[in-house]
Amino acid sequence: MRILSRITILLLGLAFVLCALLVFFGVGDRPDLVVGWTLTRDDIVRAKKILHEGAKTKPDAIGTIELSEEDINLATNYLLNRYSKSAVDIQIKNNKLRFIVSMTLPDNPLGKYLNISFRLGNENDEPLPSFTKFKVGKLLLPADFAAWIIDNVIRHSSLNEYFILATRPLKSVQIDEQKVTITYFSNLNSLIEAQNFLTNRGDTHTHTIYQQKLAEIIAQHDPEWLLSLADLLKPLFALAYQRSTLENAIEENRIVIFTINDYVNKGIMSKSSPVISASQKHYPAYLYKRVDLAQHFIGSAAITASANGQISKLVGEEKELSDAKVGSGFSFIDLTADKAGTRFGEMATASAASARKIQQAVAQINDYKDFMPDPRDLPEHMNEEEFRQRFNSINSPEYQEISKLIDARIAALAIYNRP
Repeated sequence: MRILSRITILLLGLAFVLCALLVFFGVGDRPDLVVGWTLTRDDIVRAKKILHEGAKTKPDAIGTIELSEEDINLATNYLLNRYSKSAVDIQIKNNKLRFIVSMTLPDNPLGKYLNISFRLGNENDEPLPSFTKFKVGKLLLPADFAAWIIDNVIRHSSLNEYFILATRPLKSVQIDEQKVTITYFSNLNSLIEAQNFLTNRGDTHTHTIYQQKLAEIIAQHDPEWLLSLADLLKPLFALAYQRSTLENAIEENRIVIFTINDYVNKGIMSKSSPVISASQKHYPAYLYKRVDLAQHFIGSAAITASANGQISKLVGEEKELSDAKVGSGFSFIDLTADKAGTRFGEMATASAASARKIQQAVAQINDYKDFMPDPRDLPEHMNEEEFRQRFNSINSPEYQEISKLIDARIAALAIYNRP
């Protein structure tokens, strides 16, 4: 028994030493790579296609995906930059994957960036790759030891559920000189479990509280008047301000934004709440007497709250370019709502202090003009040919001039400039 206790203490000590090494050698004020990967419209389209490739395989069937070096870099950078400004450089060389990773850390006294590098390879013809090299900053660690510590850290933290969802379907990952071939098997139960987990948007009890508040607003709404998006944002953010501290303000804001977005864009309200009846009416929300502007604004805010602002901006632009081809036409009016919603989502979740300030500001607004500039003088309903004739592309000086005008109008609103 004493031997077992000593071994346990030794292992804990080794784990502590590795964590100390990670902090001392891996955390610093300079990234090994330039962080904040710049996405293009084509990057987003390709990254989504790569990440959604597995969805084409029917449940209870074996699927195979082949990825080039470019594909892996694109998908990995896209995923990492959804959550923080990061950069990954991945190379396929000598049948191994070589990673260099720089990640932006939350504010702390030790350093702004975490820099690590490692290699993955199929040792002894194993179906799944393992660490063959691991470096923290300039410090080289034994690969097996690093793998053991990392595995235990993941399994005993909130990352474990993500780890299980990502690795359970994998049957093999083979690395050769040109590509990585992934073979996987997903049964129906695993897909349902993944969907339920990944769509969980925070504390269920907290979500119910905001659902109930939203239901009260809808029940008291005068049907003779248009429902303004401000009529939803103001009372829910006032409630968030009452409920929040610096510790939970960001998460409260996320839940508020998701709750309003579910109502505005999906028509979803929980029927499980005692204050929400199945027969309760649904009133569309408006901005400047337009339903689509409210949908664009809160939709972009929701994307930003769950991902990041750069992706939200490019998704909005991609949507308008698509509309120019087959939809209602390119609209700078819709793009204004996208940009304003992105800015709103950024301020609501950028930091604890920013989250508290936006709560207080929204709780005191007079109407939607306080958070959404008037875009009605801007061009819209342009088909693809008309857009090309007037603006050529989104990189043209003519396009950038209107884009900067939109940004200036948003920046001029007091709510986005609170000290």
